[in-house]
Amino acid sequence: MADLPQHVAFAAHLKTTFRVYLDDDNTLDTTLVEVSELLLSPRQERFSIVFRGPNETLLDQGNRRFSHDQLGEFELFLVPISRTDQGTDYEAVFNRIPKTD
Repeated sequence: MADLPQHVAFAAHLKTTFRVYLDDDNTLDTTLVEVSELLLSPRQERFSIVFRGPNETLLDQGNRRFSHDQLGEFELFLVPISRTDQGTDYEAVFNRIPKTD
């Protein structure tokens, strides 16, 4: 599985489809609907992203495998945060040490 995409990669793919694996054979299509501002300090980078999925399938909080046509496969810890007529929103929060070259 690939490294987690960076903030810039998520921002470039806003409003695109990300597939969440329910099991080895079944996926749920979600749309990346929000990418927060990137907050940088010498010790960490912080941002969050929000996906929207259909109300018919509710995902519990936990690690989920994702797939995207350009970004490949990766895992995120996902938390359901709201449910409206438009769908159910899930958030992943990033708080990590920046890569240095």
